[in-house]
Amino acid sequence: MAATPVTNRQATLAVDGRHWHALETVLRGDWRFPDFATAAAFVAQVAQAADEAGHHPDVVLGWGHVAVTTTTHEILGLSQADVDLANAITPLAERAGGEPVSPAPTGVLEVAIDALDRDTIRPFWKAVLAYDDRHDGLADPAGVGPAVWFQQMDVARPQRNRIHLDVVVPHDEARARIDAALAAGGHLVTDQFAPRWWVLADAEGNEACVCTWRGREPDDSAADPASPATL
Repeated sequence: MAATPVTNRQATLAVDGRHWHALETVLRGDWRFPDFATAAAFVAQVAQAADEAGHHPDVVLGWGHVAVTTTTHEILGLSQADVDLANAITPLAERAGGEPVSPAPTGVLEVAIDALDRDTIRPFWKAVLAYDDRHDGLADPAGVGPAVWFQQMDVARPQRNRIHLDVVVPHDEARARIDAALAAGGHLVTDQFAPRWWVLADAEGNEACVCTWRGREPDDSAADPASPATL
């Protein structure tokens, strides 16, 4: 059966915002548990729900912490299957005593490499990282490390750091994340792409982009990415 795509806005409105955050192409839930055994038991329940749904997320289990990330690979984004799975997992987390992590940690971390010839440098990074090809970039086959993608440049910019981090955060936490980075000694390079992303840099000019799903989809017309009321 073909996947039914949903936008980030639709997904945000369709799931419990205490438990789930839309992060461009994924839904992410994070919970704390009192101990490892309780967290592991919850993971087993998630696995059963995923098998019943025929739709399987990535799960990271730590001591008293579980992160679940769901996406639909065939459409490179979110579908109704992700929404349905998230809504099936929410009551499992509540019954297991899972406490949603707030503010949510980074759901998606990507390393962006500026390149004049992406096809030439891509094999090097694939080999040195032992990564797999993934659409326009590379991905950790274990699903643990950050993805790598290559941003096409028109001309060389030798004065600029050509590797930067893309930090994708929940849309209603972007402002707090930016403010914290600025208070920690960073500065704003540009906000011309906001609310899709803001470019920040540390005191020596090394850059990171704080990214959200806002402003990327036809049904998202709100200007203020920090206000959930504008959904």
